[in-house]
Amino acid sequence: MNSLLGSVFWLLVTLGVLVTFHEFGHYWVARKCGVKVLRFSVGFGKAVWKRIGKDGTEYQVAMIPLGGYVKMLDAREGEVDPALAGQEFTGKPVWQRIAIVAAGPAFNLIFTLFAFWLMFMLGKPDVAPLVTAAPQSMAAQAGIHPGDRVLRIDGKPVATWSDSLDAVANAMLGREPLPMDVRGTDGTERHVVLPLQELPAGQGIDQYLDKLGLKLAPPPPIAATVTAGDPAQAAGMRGGDRLVGVNGKPVSDFDAFAELVKNEAAKSPTLTIAIERAGQPITLSVTAVRKSIEGHQVQWQIGIRPPQPEQALVHYGPLKAIQASFSTSWERTASIFNMIGKMISGQASTKNLSGVIGIAQVANASASMGPAWFIEFLALVSLSLAVLNLMPIPVLDGGWLLYYLIELVKGSPVSERTMMAGQYVGMVLLFTLMGLAFYNDIHRFLPS
Repeated sequence: MNSLLGSVFWLLVTLGVLVTFHEFGHYWVARKCGVKVLRFSVGFGKAVWKRIGKDGTEYQVAMIPLGGYVKMLDAREGEVDPALAGQEFTGKPVWQRIAIVAAGPAFNLIFTLFAFWLMFMLGKPDVAPLVTAAPQSMAAQAGIHPGDRVLRIDGKPVATWSDSLDAVANAMLGREPLPMDVRGTDGTERHVVLPLQELPAGQGIDQYLDKLGLKLAPPPPIAATVTAGDPAQAAGMRGGDRLVGVNGKPVSDFDAFAELVKNEAAKSPTLTIAIERAGQPITLSVTAVRKSIEGHQVQWQIGIRPPQPEQALVHYGPLKAIQASFSTSWERTASIFNMIGKMISGQASTKNLSGVIGIAQVANASASMGPAWFIEFLALVSLSLAVLNLMPIPVLDGGWLLYYLIELVKGSPVSERTMMAGQYVGMVLLFTLMGLAFYNDIHRFLPS
């Protein structure tokens, strides 16, 4: 499955699962409150599939998969059969209407907790937080050395590279100095401070990460495996040999070695490769060939593979996974509100917003990394949907909740005129937000 088809497929899976769960919350609570549900739709527009259930509800899947809705019997939309007056939405007590509207985001939160729990139960494969810093980058100037292991960020322990990256990305929103404890390759611990306050205002997280220069450490310069029949084996190289240099140029890691092979072979395929075996220096003459491995771009190869990165599996038992699910959900919720607050105050750029294209790309990438990664992605999107829908913006669930809370306070419903004006304002805000997110998605494809 190519990248485009994969992105579309996993986007549809994501939206299908989360929209169905969200709308089922509205549907289930509405039924429990005695409200008649006329239609349960996943997607908008013309139906591509539908059927009438025994309860009289029309269930459908529509052409535009960017959302869904539950249509209830509502006197505001037309005459109601007197025989069904007791099942009409607006005639229900305000607390029941609040429960029905809040049920969608609530079910998203339930899904989030379950998804995180399942992720921890399955075990999310990750790599150890061994890092390096790009030359002359902010991270290098702060004191990050090649091969440093990140122990704590802002006083909180981290166990994986993705944990470290998330912590740094969240701190970048406020652009404040970030303390970090690391252990060097010599075993000594050091305290460094990333000068995030020096990052320029108004840029996205990706641009900030490039400027910071903190990266996952590349593999050491070791030929972990040597492919039978390829140039390296033919020249006498063995698995476990340490790679020292190419054509007299030293290498510091496997990535640097691969880059040097590519550049030097472009001048002449015959390479002089210095290795070290059992402490003894050896020089080999290796003739590189141009070939593709596992469908990647054709380039100069000699037939060796690097060592696998140190693994860091995040895996808990059932009870520990429950605790981890709640704490992770709380931390992620705080991060979302932190981002919203900083974007409203102008401290963080709106360039960090992603739309449907960005979500599709991340969905495809996470699915390719394994079930636990995709489940985590679903949990994060579900949590974001819950938070978004609870925002007090008319047309969203939070806007309706605001109307009903006002009704509770003043003892009577909000006027229809006020409600209509709010709906127009809400639609403008929502479409502006969607347009900005879509613009950001498109802009990411363009050269800077």
